[in-house]
Amino acid sequence: MLPELSPQEKDRYDRHLRIPEIGEEGQRKLKAASALVVGVGGLGSPLALYLAAAGIGRIGLVDSDVVSLSNLQRQIIYGADQIHQSKVVSASQRLHNLNSEIQVDIYSERFTRENGERLAAPYDLLMDGTDNLAARNWINHFAVQMGKPYIYGGVFQFEGQMSVFDARRGPCYRCLFAKPPKNKENAPPPGVFSALPGVIGTLQVNEAIKCILGIGQPMIGKLLLFDALEMSFQTISFEKKPDCPVCGKNPA
Repeated sequence: MLPELSPQEKDRYDRHLRIPEIGEEGQRKLKAASALVVGVGGLGSPLALYLAAAGIGRIGLVDSDVVSLSNLQRQIIYGADQIHQSKVVSASQRLHNLNSEIQVDIYSERFTRENGERLAAPYDLLMDGTDNLAARNWINHFAVQMGKPYIYGGVFQFEGQMSVFDARRGPCYRCLFAKPPKNKENAPPPGVFSALPGVIGTLQVNEAIKCILGIGQPMIGKLLLFDALEMSFQTISFEKKPDCPVCGKNPA
């Protein structure tokens, strides 16, 4: 049974209700849906904001960090008055200000092997807002294990990537990145063009909404590559690997 929309919600989501592919039933599906945002930084900011604006009924935020001045160049969910404050607490306040109708859960911790199952279990979708390769592998692991879509995004300087991994319908993250490069210890954080996370993050939310509503063609088995300098988009296709150590016939 889908939740009903209040008169206030019908007014809030009026522009959605006018779209035939969404309508009131679709908006009720969004209200019933839940998403976990892992990492509330450059990508996590537009992820969380647009999920909340769209009316996703329950949003979880995972991040152990605090807001710093250098974050404000691209992490648009925060303000200067929140520097040194917890990211998840600050972000939840912004989301409730944007949409008081939704539930926001906060987890001031990193997504790891030890806590990943607990964090992922309550949510329908796992949204990648992290720049940590180990976390991405664990997000993928629990997404496959629990049969959930994993909406992937990555940014570096002027380049971005985005895909949807759903082992029930196609390849997983490890099918594409069989041996991902290791994070370099003590290396300075990579440069990121200010607007780039906004481009990739909103595309991730676009895919999340499509998955929830069952409309369009999700980016399953496809990797979108974006070059901000050339203003070019390229899509490459990839297939599920039978010997994948995570979603293959004989997972490790």
